[in-house]
Amino acid sequence: MLISIKKDLRLKFIVICFTVTISYVLGYFSISVINDYGWSVFLLIPFLMGFIPNYVLLKEMPLKIGQAFGIGMLTLLVASALLLVFAIEGLICIAMASPILIILVYIGVKVAYKIYERQNLNHKAIIPILGLLSFASMSFDYAIKNDYIFPITTSVVVNAPIEKVWNNVVTFDKIPPPTDFLFSTGIAYPKDATIKGKGVGAVRYCNFSTGSFVEPITTWDEPNLLEFTVKQQPIPMFEYNPFWNNVHPPHLDGYFKSHKGQFKLTKISETQTLLEGTTWYSIDLNPEFYWAIWSEYIIHAIHERVLNHIKNVSEEKNS
Repeated sequence: MLISIKKDLRLKFIVICFTVTISYVLGYFSISVINDYGWSVFLLIPFLMGFIPNYVLLKEMPLKIGQAFGIGMLTLLVASALLLVFAIEGLICIAMASPILIILVYIGVKVAYKIYERQNLNHKAIIPILGLLSFASMSFDYAIKNDYIFPITTSVVVNAPIEKVWNNVVTFDKIPPPTDFLFSTGIAYPKDATIKGKGVGAVRYCNFSTGSFVEPITTWDEPNLLEFTVKQQPIPMFEYNPFWNNVHPPHLDGYFKSHKGQFKLTKISETQTLLEGTTWYSIDLNPEFYWAIWSEYIIHAIHERVLNHIKNVSEEKNS
């Protein structure tokens, strides 16, 4: 009995190590060769983490679906831990990706279970099918690049005249340190804004915790509309890694891009102003719909930090 348990544990260890190795090879090829965080990284690889170990183990030992899912999750946990240990990735980005990774691991487990239950299937075709799936996924990543630009708008009503609000939009002093949990994770947050010049052609600097956005002004319609492009931007976050400092995975450079922004002011009354902030951005991460959810949440939080500060300062000066 003891020998059987040791044999089962040894087989599980070997299969998990093999799956993690395959996952790292595919991940390296996708990120370092194709230069893409796409379908292969976030869909194919976690699917394989659920599928491969259970496809192998179900032939050798009985597993309930809960046990099979546990093995898939253990494989994902080992792979994630190694990303941290080898300073390849940060904890927060792994956490952000976890929901979709867990779902794909579960799908992989279910597919392995269904194949095991259907004894009439040609199991010799499984490996070629997986190879074809991997090739198709990476071909898709290579051929298709995201080019959609998302607009995100946040608004606030300021109890102050439009002219006073405008002055605090163009530049604003230091914003108090953030209390939101989101910004304590390393996500970049705005600190203050300065400007060189006045009118179209002036350059606005929106200073974040990770560096400065350089924003040449393209529309100066005082006190109604301030538009600008983004000439330069800092990294979107400082990665947190429990084992290393200054972890810098490739997705920090160019995979999130802010293209332009604007502040629109609408006079409601002599003492009230509707202030709207809009950012146009793109993301080169797939599946795009999933990462757009996170991006929208983060950008709204950034907008709210700026708009609420402008609101507070404008209303203080108005009182």
